[in-house]
Order: sequence, then structure tokens, then C-alpha cells
Amino acid sequence: MGCLPVWEDQILLCKRGIEPRLGYWTLPAGFMELGETTEQGAIRETWEESRAEVDVERLHGIYNIPHIDQVYFIYLAQMRSPKFEPTPESSVVELMRVEDIPWDQLAFRVMDVALKNYIENKPETFNGIHHAEIAPRK
Repeated sequence: MGCLPVWEDQILLCKRGIEPRLGYWTLPAGFMELGETTEQGAIRETWEESRAEVDVERLHGIYNIPHIDQVYFIYLAQMRSPKFEPTPESSVVELMRVEDIPWDQLAFRVMDVALKNYIENKPETFNGIHHAEIAPRK
């Protein structure tokens, strides 16, 4: 689970400081811990990977990845402030405008799909939850 953190017209992305996909960009996300909800896990992962404080607005999408036995819950979240910093898990953290997203350097296909869902269906006009099955890379 993870967040799609937004500040004004920008999205917070993290460059991975750990494997897998070291050096590639991602939304802050990771695995749920025992005793937490998916929303709590998404907020925690955002903090651990970016030191950004967020308020979850709603569930953005559910993404099934059966070939690796994972399901991602991505939450749309507003950042409380434009404060963030690198962490042991993220070597670089940046707010990016849509036109600056390094599409060819995204770590995981699920992040590509979640970001495109956000861009193509702005939350001001789309009130649903995205759902997709993510196929393996070719």
C-alpha cells in the first residue's frame, strides 16, 4: 500500500535507495505491518520513505499483481506542507509537475498505472476507485 501525495499541482516521488529497483522513481509505498489498516500503512510508508506528513483524502486505486502475489492499495493524500527529505529508503525525494515525471525511470508498472489514472481522471471530476490487474513486464 502507499500514497499518491499531492502538494498544490505537484506529486511527491521518491528515488529508491534500496533494492529492488535501486535508483528508480516510485510513489511512497510498501508492505503493511501487523495490526494496522491499509490507510495507516500507506501513511506510515509515506513517512518512512519521504518524511512527508499527509492526510488521506480517499482510496485512489486497488491494483492486483497476481504474478508476484501482491495487491496495492494506493491512497490519494494531501501533503500537510511541502516538507520532505531523503531517508534510508529513498535517496532523493522530489515534488514533480506531471510534465516532469520520469516515465521511463519508474520502478514499478503499478506506479505507472496509478499515476496515469490520476492524471487522466482528476480527483475533482472522478470520484470512483481505479482498479486494474498489472501484468508482468515484457
